[in-house]
Amino acid sequence: MGTFAGKLLRVDLSGSKSTVEEIPGLLFRDFISARGLGSEYLYRELKAGTDPLSPENRLILSIGVLGGTGLQGFSKWAVTTKSPLTGTIFRAITGGNFGVWMKHAGYDLIIIQGKAEQPSYVHIDGEGVHFLDARDLMGLDYRRVQIKLKDRHGPHTESACIGPAGEKLVRYAVISSGERTASRGGVGTVMGSKGLKAISINVATRKPAPHDPARFANLLKRQIDILKQHPRKKNMSTFGTPYITTVVDSLGILPVKNFQEGRIETIREITGKDFFELKRAKAGCHVCMTRCGGMRDVTLGPFSGSRIDGPEYETIYAFGPLLGITDKQFVIDANALCDYYGLDTISAGVCVAYACELFEKGLVSPSDANGLDLRWGNQEALFSLIEMIGKREGFGEVLGEGVKRAAESLGGDAGLYGMHIKGLEMPGYDPRGVKGYGLSMATSNMGGTHMYGRPREELSGKTDPYTEEGKGEAIARVQKEQALEDSLIACTFGNTGLDLQFYSEALVAATGIGAFGSPEALLEIGERIICLERCFNIRDGFSRKDDSLPGRMVSEPLRNAGPATGQVIHHLDRLLDEYYEALGYTKDGMPTDEKLRELRIDRHKGA
Repeated sequence: MGTFAGKLLRVDLSGSKSTVEEIPGLLFRDFISARGLGSEYLYRELKAGTDPLSPENRLILSIGVLGGTGLQGFSKWAVTTKSPLTGTIFRAITGGNFGVWMKHAGYDLIIIQGKAEQPSYVHIDGEGVHFLDARDLMGLDYRRVQIKLKDRHGPHTESACIGPAGEKLVRYAVISSGERTASRGGVGTVMGSKGLKAISINVATRKPAPHDPARFANLLKRQIDILKQHPRKKNMSTFGTPYITTVVDSLGILPVKNFQEGRIETIREITGKDFFELKRAKAGCHVCMTRCGGMRDVTLGPFSGSRIDGPEYETIYAFGPLLGITDKQFVIDANALCDYYGLDTISAGVCVAYACELFEKGLVSPSDANGLDLRWGNQEALFSLIEMIGKREGFGEVLGEGVKRAAESLGGDAGLYGMHIKGLEMPGYDPRGVKGYGLSMATSNMGGTHMYGRPREELSGKTDPYTEEGKGEAIARVQKEQALEDSLIACTFGNTGLDLQFYSEALVAATGIGAFGSPEALLEIGERIICLERCFNIRDGFSRKDDSLPGRMVSEPLRNAGPATGQVIHHLDRLLDEYYEALGYTKDGMPTDEKLRELRIDRHKGA
């Protein structure tokens, strides 16, 4: 099986038991690894209606088949679960070293189930799997947890852990490893619900051996030659994702003040160059020459005086323009505060922006918000509100449930201003100005994410971003491509210059599986994954009605948005019809029996 480990580790916290299982070879051929395998196992093992915070939910950690091989940008790892924010299937992807350590331990997947009787952590070493007491780790942030585990189990220990927000079941808690996080959908909340503070690994290095070493080495050399010359790689290595801020602002799709506007006048204060000037050191993932991260100084909060890896574009958007702010240092400090508690910066920022608009509209008063003056740009109050969310205190208890549940709790007109899709807070691209993004976000089986299928041709200006017809097939294709890349895992920033043909050649050289030998075969795998994920959601009651956007997107023309001013999504139904037709679904968004047979999907698994 080449670079497949071929095994999964099943960890049952309820009984403090672990078992090693063979992964059937057919599953690799149908789903490859990472997101694909995680979705397949979650679908087959969960029953309809499973509570995401119950012991029956699974937390599946996975590494891509090309991870740890030396190929650049392929050593990230994924977490798959049923989201406590959305109730949908969910995957979150992160970097660092932990995924490669999984591969060194001999596992493609780690499936965690059950619930520990007392706070626990799991440690994996050369002698096996150990269930250990985590009471002395409770309340600690990710940095102190990782330091303690390295002191306890050796300096080569790599771990994945949750912070205080995960312990308190804030619904958008993250899992941290090194300086990186699996951020979205509440994967850290699921981990906290299981009484699991951390999982750590310290084993001897066992580098995966490609099926065809010579061919694989040539592909690696080809990739490195591409990266050395590619302007995008140079841009990412220098500026990282902060450079995206001015690009999105120029398109008029930078969400400002809770998606009321599309540009901000003081954008020059938060450009990629501005954040580059605050960069103190490079940062990146395992064996990746792009090194798109950057360490920057923190001046406020529990991490004051230290440095964090960040912020990324999505955090700049969430704690900058979305709140009416263009103060670089505030964004960094808010990022660090979220890191300390273990909060997803996108969801946290959208929740705070939601509270600001409710305050602006008179639907929330200072007394409702524990005395905080939640005016746009009031940095001291907004910083305090983030901390309240992390602690689940006062008004932070309401916002810690996410925008959708907060709106339901507040009642009245509060729901009009909640910027979420299927319960997941929206990312930093206003879909009114890029209609393909609106379609991709609406149909995403995970809710409001920008990483389910990016309409690159619209964003680059190669196709008209404003038209509302003829986009179903294009969005179906980019979603298939993203599912494939998430199953390799190919980093969006580290895979610069690569294409489906390269993936095909790399997979065959790495595994010896001829079924991976064409781009068309790989796209079919991507299609199988998104279809399986849709079947998961349908089983739990999701349908066409849930493939929707916030009311603002379809009723309020975009303001102050340069070229996108006045844009609104008029014909989402038309876009949905095109998308469903392109994928072989019914008008209700249901995969047809013929499509399920074609993709070899059993609708009744796990039901």
